[in-house]
Amino acid sequence: MLAYQSLASESRPAPASSPIPAAGGCTPAPCANVQGYTLWVSKLDVTSNLVTMQITFKNSSDSTHAAPEDLELIDSARHTSRPIFNAPGCTPWSRHEFNSGATYGPLTVCFQVTTTAPPLVLRWSPDFGFCCRTDIKLS
Repeated sequence: MLAYQSLASESRPAPASSPIPAAGGCTPAPCANVQGYTLWVSKLDVTSNLVTMQITFKNSSDSTHAAPEDLELIDSARHTSRPIFNAPGCTPWSRHEFNSGATYGPLTVCFQVTTTAPPLVLRWSPDFGFCCRTDIKLS
């Protein structure tokens, strides 16, 4: 029963108003470190209905790649959005294979949101299965 409750609680999305803290004690924030795979966010810019940020990955884990599908932004209206590439300055990218402590980025990633009111949360689901999804509070 406990195993089922643990799995059930991990598969539910966290509410946008109280995101799960970033894992791993990485710096500088905002960032997340999941089993040796780190994502840093910098240069956050929020204008109109567009959120842009630079992201950098460092992979010292068993995960094999970074991909746009691993990211989504949750706005305060609980609307989720995936990265877009058709706005000026947004870096088009696709799945990138890397490991052994290699870095990838910085990439300028853009999201279209329904509201820019805080909080904005970047949900990252690296290639470990559903066990390791983490939310990074941006604002």
